[in-house]
Amino acid sequence: MATASIDVQVETPRVAIGSVAAAATLSTAMLSTAIVACLLAGYFPLVFSIVTVFLFAGPHNWMEARYLLARMPARWGRLRPYFLLGTIGVPMLVAIYAALPWMADAGNWTDDAWLSALAAWNSAVIAWVTLLVVLRSRQAPRRDWAAAVPTAFMLITATWLWPLQFGLALVYVHPLMALWFLDRELGRQHSALRSTYRRCLWVVPLLVGVLWWRLADAPALASDAGLAARITEHAGATILGGVSSHLLVATHTFLEMLHYGVWLVAIPLVSFAAAPWQVRTLPLARRGRAWRWAIGGVLVIGAMLVLGFWAGFIADYPATRDLYFTVAMLHVLAEVPFLLRLL
Repeated sequence: MATASIDVQVETPRVAIGSVAAAATLSTAMLSTAIVACLLAGYFPLVFSIVTVFLFAGPHNWMEARYLLARMPARWGRLRPYFLLGTIGVPMLVAIYAALPWMADAGNWTDDAWLSALAAWNSAVIAWVTLLVVLRSRQAPRRDWAAAVPTAFMLITATWLWPLQFGLALVYVHPLMALWFLDRELGRQHSALRSTYRRCLWVVPLLVGVLWWRLADAPALASDAGLAARITEHAGATILGGVSSHLLVATHTFLEMLHYGVWLVAIPLVSFAAAPWQVRTLPLARRGRAWRWAIGGVLVIGAMLVLGFWAGFIADYPATRDLYFTVAMLHVLAEVPFLLRLL
């Protein structure tokens, strides 16, 4: 079919979900997970951050790759410009992002030069997303997203004024994208649970508010050691100097734990038609044996990378953490085209 769409060529979940018992189970699971994560993040922010990244960072990337492969249509048809822009833009932007520190060291950049380069990269990301939005708005079902271009100009202006703050915003917004994916999946596959899910989502800002209320005046975390310094810096302690680093790390770790829970548990239960390692149900796999082998190869390589990251964390946790969060930009950007297609 020449106009193959991601909206119809998807897996059908193995289990029908929509009963009162399912709603109660969803509510209990969401609320208990969020409350426990909030408590652990609030009381043990550094330890909780170290443990969650070690255990879940790699596996959740693998599960997310499996999900995105399931949402890729077998034939692009009229979606070709959209998916070409998405698939080419992601590795190019990530390659530039990874190369920036090396270029800064090689060129002995000043602080102003580094901030300008960071702002230019942020601007390229905004422009890429805006092009995707424009292309998506012209696809079925059509969307009236006329405000996308002027909004992009405002965001580009903002990133040149505050390049570091713009990047930090991505750190905190990205975990919430998983909740958005789950909302769309429930709407498509299990609409009876969507209202329950949305009511439960109110616990997230409530618990974030509790963290900010309890930890606003908390003493800064001891960050003399290399790993602790990296964790607090990633949470924005060097950018938001007037905010407690304890609060920042707790907030970020809490949101990340919700992000991991969605990708490792909720999305597979809601969306997958088979065990994650089985690929025959994927639209791309239906194109033939070569495609099935290619997809299987991608997942095998992904599993090897997960094992590699675990080995790296054991051998040198700080260095591996730095490498992971550089590579993680790949899945941050890769989510954008697929999320737009779900809107």
